[in-house]
Amino acid sequence: MSDAHAVRRERLREHCSTAGVDAALISSPANVRYLTGCAPCGATLLLTRDRALLALPADLPPDDTGEHPYAVELAHLVTAPDEDTATAAAAAAARLRVRDLAVEEGDLTVTRHRAITALAPGIRLADLDGAVERLRVVKDEYEIADLRIAAEIADQALGELLESILVGRTERHLAMELERRMIDHGADGAAFPVSVATGTHSGRANHLPTDRRVEEGDFLTVALGARYRGYAVCATRTFVIGAAPAAWQVELHRLVFEAQRAGREALGPGVPGNAPDRAARDILQAAGHVENPPRPLGHGVGLEVREAPGLGPADMGKLDNRVPVTVGPGVHLPGRGGVRIEDTLVVRPPEEGGPELLTITTKELLAL
Repeated sequence: MSDAHAVRRERLREHCSTAGVDAALISSPANVRYLTGCAPCGATLLLTRDRALLALPADLPPDDTGEHPYAVELAHLVTAPDEDTATAAAAAAARLRVRDLAVEEGDLTVTRHRAITALAPGIRLADLDGAVERLRVVKDEYEIADLRIAAEIADQALGELLESILVGRTERHLAMELERRMIDHGADGAAFPVSVATGTHSGRANHLPTDRRVEEGDFLTVALGARYRGYAVCATRTFVIGAAPAAWQVELHRLVFEAQRAGREALGPGVPGNAPDRAARDILQAAGHVENPPRPLGHGVGLEVREAPGLGPADMGKLDNRVPVTVGPGVHLPGRGGVRIEDTLVVRPPEEGGPELLTITTKELLAL
């Protein structure tokens, strides 16, 4: 893995050289992790043309050998107490006679930016302008392997929950149990707060669990994701509790299932980002379900739950090979409930079998 991180750093060096800057100061935790394989809280990476320096907060304890167990192939700079790692890295850049330094202006506060400017008055600052985020869009096979494991963990936790007794339990209780189960199976933690929605809450996007108890005949919508070695996946499923589903539930689930399948099948390298959204939305709109404003069908995932690319109606950029994305249409009927189905997939070309499905828990309308 250290070789993979070295390759990533070299790609960033090439970008900096093309942009005419000597070095880059990386402060975003996700980007530090992408380039080093670790993200100790508050760390900053200084990347020059010939070296990489990881600035660590003073309160990070060393291991039993007295060394800091973070990206051991890199040089470490341990800051003084209460010293900011970004300013310490900027001071190091000045000592190394860096002339032009690219920083992540979108991550730095105004206070930190001013402090960097004050500590390195002879250095011209530029904005990296999302360069690392663009490098992160296409994943290497190490990253995809971590995403597969994250998906397996989420699937296992959900599968175990579905085998338990659900009637009478609250949304909040079920959400907490799912988070615990994912951690028990090796997740760093939940990728985002687990959402459990029952009855009239079902089918809502980003529903916050309440103390409503599961009742027989309810739709149950579960949205969860595990994070493994920093990499996150998303999955959403909808089931019926304790009884044969009603006709309207069967029909609504069938409709959303077909829309989700159409969105998945529309994925491919070179496909515009809005094509999967259009494929799914056309099916829902033909049945009279129109969202206003429209919610994007999906988005990229990786070290952050929401990354580029976007898969919404206005997203025109082309999808690339080896890009993990979510596809998750849904319909919510006020006062009744609804259905939402979401998967995480990796974009692959037809000759490689098409989109690789990572989250494999059944999407059938099970009666639990």
